[in-house]
Formats: sequence, structure tokens, C-alpha cells
Amino acid sequence: MAAEHDKERLDKRTESLEGGERSQSLAEVLEGEGSTLFEKKCILINREIDAMGMGRYQWYLWALCGLGYMIDLLWAQAFGLVLSPMQQELGFLDDQTGNLSTAFSSGLTAGAFVWGVLVDVIGRKWAFNLTVLISSVFGICLGIPDNYSSILVLAAFVGFGVGGNIPIDTTITLEFTPQNRRYMLPLLSVFQPIGVVICSAIAYGFIPNYSCSPNFSQGDDALPACKTVADGQPCCRKSDNMGWRYLLYTLGAITLLVFFLRFVVFTFQESPKFLVYRGKDAQAIKVLDAVAKKNGRTNGLTLEKLQALESEYDSLNSGDPILGGGAKQLQTTWIQKLKLEFDRFKILFSSFNMARLTILTWLTYICDYWGFTVAGYYLPRIIALKNGALNLSLRYTYRSYIYIYLPGVVGVLLGALLYQTPHIGRKYTMVISSAMMGISIFIFSTINTAASNIGLNVMEYFFQSMFNAVLYGWTPEAFPAPIRGTACGIASFWGRLFGIVSPLIAQGLYGQGDGNNANSVLYLAGGVTLGCVVTTLLLPGKSLGKQSF
Repeated sequence: MAAEHDKERLDKRTESLEGGERSQSLAEVLEGEGSTLFEKKCILINREIDAMGMGRYQWYLWALCGLGYMIDLLWAQAFGLVLSPMQQELGFLDDQTGNLSTAFSSGLTAGAFVWGVLVDVIGRKWAFNLTVLISSVFGICLGIPDNYSSILVLAAFVGFGVGGNIPIDTTITLEFTPQNRRYMLPLLSVFQPIGVVICSAIAYGFIPNYSCSPNFSQGDDALPACKTVADGQPCCRKSDNMGWRYLLYTLGAITLLVFFLRFVVFTFQESPKFLVYRGKDAQAIKVLDAVAKKNGRTNGLTLEKLQALESEYDSLNSGDPILGGGAKQLQTTWIQKLKLEFDRFKILFSSFNMARLTILTWLTYICDYWGFTVAGYYLPRIIALKNGALNLSLRYTYRSYIYIYLPGVVGVLLGALLYQTPHIGRKYTMVISSAMMGISIFIFSTINTAASNIGLNVMEYFFQSMFNAVLYGWTPEAFPAPIRGTACGIASFWGRLFGIVSPLIAQGLYGQGDGNNANSVLYLAGGVTLGCVVTTLLLPGKSLGKQSF
């Protein structure tokens, strides 16, 4: 409890820092604020970053991290949009439609866990660049194969790269953003609906113009796959159905461009907090010097101040190696390093409140990813079939996707506005938005008109964007820096894992041959989404955004 009280005092003090205030003495820092040497050093780093303000470096970094968010939804949306023309050409059965989402989600799951852990081990810099490189290489290759199995393998590798984006990007943004600009974290999610709209717009340009005709929206009148009919009979040939391939080639090229901007154009500086908890204080000071120079300022924190703080701390405590222990930490044996790593993981369950926070965060991600994976993957197909029953054209359907996803930008902006609004804040914004998201899915299952097919899906994606903006922005705030990337990665891992299970269950419902198949899938998505209402209501209020280290 004393440690939590210290952290709340630190949060209030760091949020009050304005301009270049750096007057707090080392003795004052040592007087109980923060429970470990690492946290005390973070007080000095927080103060310096607050004094620098939101400079050029932070804006460039925020935009590049936002492009990582964009890529996440760019690819997630793509697999829902290409599913129907792909199925028409390749001829796989309805009860195999979920395999594509499952393959992608399997990659996302592995990527979320591996990159989430690696970002706290090898550092933010390498993970920041490698995730995008892997996604771009395998993404460009996705449009090449002529069989479903090869596409599934490539989709999994794309997912492995994409899966690390959100845990890494939120961690990096938090650790370079001043305390009074915390709303920039949920604002990162504005790139997600932008990614969905870009993907939908590209699909609108390619798929209606380069798909087999009659196409999948005509139901029984659609051209069959060539492998399912005798030679010489009319069928859906690859040369007549290149639209979905053109879409995937284009998305791969966009992802490669993002890698070029991150790796070649921008000079990324490793997180000073990562360097400090790894004992590399001198490198942390060099990073702050570089960031200050980019912003046209000077760095007021010196290596001597960190060393003086360390000496004072050691004089009052045992001399055992600890996280953030500077040169002493670098001189530890491998056994001592492994012990420090184990101690780092124990932070997630170090107290009742931290264990409660960890478990409820996992459950929230599970319900959220389960619901929006099913909805995001099957809604485009369900909308196409519903519009087909209304005799609406394929071009109309793909144009509708743009109308549906564009208001998601407004949902993110509203989420960011409510993020720090008194009496609403992070917690109740998530409660309200998840409830509205689930309700909209249930209503959509009962109505089929041209207006409702657009309007109710606008409502669903609007509140989904709001919820995820707050969830992704809040998660790294809730956990301390030594475990921040790991905590975000493991939470995302659990969500992605259930994102694998949910399409398998959905495809079983969808492939039963009953006319109410679509509604069964929607009930599944809407019901699980409402679970987020319960898990977010139970979150400990004091932990929502009060972690500064």
C-alpha cells in the first residue's frame, strides 16, 4: 500500500511539472517517492521528458507508432474482404472459411507473446523495426499462391509480424510522452479506422472491377471454382479474379513503406527507461541528449545525478544487484541476471491489487478480441450476403464498407476526449462503449435493410474504435516499465489466442446449412463482447492511469 501511495504522489507531482522545472533535489527524490531505485531514477527521467515537452522527436515517433496501429487493422480488415472472392476462386467449403482468420490469429498470438517479451529483453528499437519488416515481406508474397493451404501459412507469418505492433507501439509512445500529453496514447488508435478505410477503399477499387462475374454475392448463380467443375465448363479463373490479389500486393507494399520510414528515414532512440532498468545509465543519458537536441532543447539530467542517486540509495539499503542498479547491475553473473528476470515477471502478481489488475486485463482482452475477431471477419461476408438478398450490387457493398468504417475516426477522438474526463475517464468509457458495441451487433442480427446494414455497422465500429482506443492507451499506463512490454504483450497474447478459437466456433455455426447461420455468428460475437462490460467494471479504479514508472 505504501508503494501505491508513493506512485500516486509521484503521478501528481510529475503531472504538475511545467516547462523546464527541474528544481527537485536528489534528496527529495530519495525521500520515499517510488519503492525501488529504478522507480526513483524514473522520477528524474519523467521530469526531464516533461520539461522537454511534446517536441519534434515525440511527434515523429507518435506518427510512426500510429502507422503500426494502421498496419494492424489494415491486415485484419483485408482477410475479411478477400474471403468471399478467394473462396469463389479456390473452392474451399463454408466450414473452412474460418481457417484463414485462425491462421492469421495464430500468427498474431505468437507475435504478441514473443514480441511483447522481447521488447523488454532486446529493447524497443529492434522490435520496433523487425515486426514491420516481417509483415511486409510475407504480406507481399500472400497474393502469389494458387492453393488455400499456402495462403494460410503466409497469413500466419504476416500475423506474427503484425501481432507485435500494438504492445510495442503503446510502450514506446508512453515512455517518450510527457505526463500532460497522456491523451496521445488513445489517440494512436485513430490510425486504426484510417487503416480500415484505406483497406476498404483499395478493395473497392480492385475487387468489384477484377472479380469473377457473376460473383459470390449472387449466391447459387455465382461462377463455381474451376477445380469443382469439368474442363471446358464456365468457372471462376485466376485471371478473371485478380482483385483480391491486387489488394494484398498493395497492402504489402504499404507495409514495406512503413518499414522504410521507420528504419531509414527516422533515427529511433532506445527507451531511456529500458536502458536504465538494464543498468545502462550512460546510454540512457545519451538518448535524452539526442531527443533534447532534436527538440531544440538541452538535457538537464546527467550521469552524475543518476550515480549520486544510486550511491545515496545504496547507503540506505543492501548492496544486492537490483533492476536499475547501473554499473553494479552490468557486472552481475548470469545467475544473478536470471534472478533479476524472474523478479521482473513476479511484478505482475506482486500484490493483490496487481494480481487483480493483471487477471481482469487478460479477461478484457479475451472478450474484446473474441468479439471483434468474429465480427470483423464475418461481418463483411454477412453484409455482402444480406445486400445480395436485397439485389444490391457488389460495388454498392464495397462502397458501403468505406461509409461504415470512416466514423471510427470520430469514435477514437471521442474516446481520447473522455479518457481524462472527470467521473467518466478510462473505466466508464470502456464500460459504455463495450455495451453499445454488443447491443449494435444484436440489433443487426434482427434487421435486413439497406439503411440498417450500413447504420448498425457504423454504430458497432464506432464504439469498437472508442473502446479499443481507451484499452490500448490505458494498458501500458497500468504497468511499470520493467514489465510494461511483457504485460501488454501477454494481455494481447490471451486476446489473440481466443481470436483463434472464436472463428473455429463461428465457422461451425456458419457452415451448418441453416438459413439462420449468420445470426448465430452475430449472437456469438455480441454476447462475448458484452463480457467486456463486466471485466472493465471490476477493474481497480486507482490503477487506471496512475502508473508513472
